[in-house]
Amino acid sequence: MKSALVLLALLCCALPLLAAVQLPTPEGGKAEIVLRSDKAGAPRWSLAIHGGAGTIPKDIPASERDAYLASLQKALEIGRGVLAGGGTSLDAVEKIVRFLEDDPLFNAGKGAVYTHDGTHELDAAIMDGRDLTCGSVAGLKTVKNPISLARLVKERSPHVFLIGEGAEAFAAEMGVERVPNSSFDTPQRYVQWQEALRKEKEAKPKGTVGAVALDQHGNLAAATSTGGMTNKRWGRLGDVPVIGAGTYANNKTCAISATGWGEKFIRNTVAHDISALMEYAGLTLQQAADRVIHQKLEKDDGGVIGVAHDGSIALVFNSEGMYRGAADSNGRFEVKIWE
Repeated sequence: MKSALVLLALLCCALPLLAAVQLPTPEGGKAEIVLRSDKAGAPRWSLAIHGGAGTIPKDIPASERDAYLASLQKALEIGRGVLAGGGTSLDAVEKIVRFLEDDPLFNAGKGAVYTHDGTHELDAAIMDGRDLTCGSVAGLKTVKNPISLARLVKERSPHVFLIGEGAEAFAAEMGVERVPNSSFDTPQRYVQWQEALRKEKEAKPKGTVGAVALDQHGNLAAATSTGGMTNKRWGRLGDVPVIGAGTYANNKTCAISATGWGEKFIRNTVAHDISALMEYAGLTLQQAADRVIHQKLEKDDGGVIGVAHDGSIALVFNSEGMYRGAADSNGRFEVKIWE
């Protein structure tokens, strides 16, 4: 009897260690998904970020690669500081995205791509998983940090989605920082625009920034921001400001931020679909993200980052690369582009 009890006790101690395994990577090796359930227990907080997905050549100059990784690391540190200090997931994702909007490396804010007319139009969205409140803005031309205006739409207006001149008028009322549209000009984006003009087509998008987080209070949040598609026309909008397509958060399931070909993500309501598969089909975050990105979407359409209510993290993409990072209270802290 005593030996049986000892064996049972040993098995109970070993189970948490057995649970801390890396689950198989989907075919093609283009996803990295980690479920945390090790001996330290589920994370008290978790965080994932992205800076866009798409065709990212592995032979880019080392200096350029290192610049992207350094910026992603700094963004991750900003979020870690908020969450480790007991701050909210909503504050964490907003601060991260503001930082990335100010970095010309990324297609959001300062690094926004050019429209066909040679201007910049910015979109952003933010969502609180506690109560499903959310705010979206689109077609902005003078707002320095669109993600903060999106949060103001959520918290200081009765609406969810403001666009164009109306969104600019709301920005003036809220007193957010405004800048000339030309302040978003960058040499790299100008070259990309000129190339797209010569080819007379819209360049396939790969640029967006986003963050998702679970805080120590058990609340999830998601935030996404973009400059859209190079050489876009006619007031084109992608998935980023569309709640349920490029941005979604629900405390029952997960927080998702998407990046890639916006039209595809809208048609497939990607962010909400992942949440729905978790809520109604009982899938894990890993399983749901895999199914949507690798089975519903087509190769090179893009990817998502996600954090689940249990602190698990998913970084899934079907393109050549995705600028991304992840951190949690159990000690994970990493940034990657390809592998």
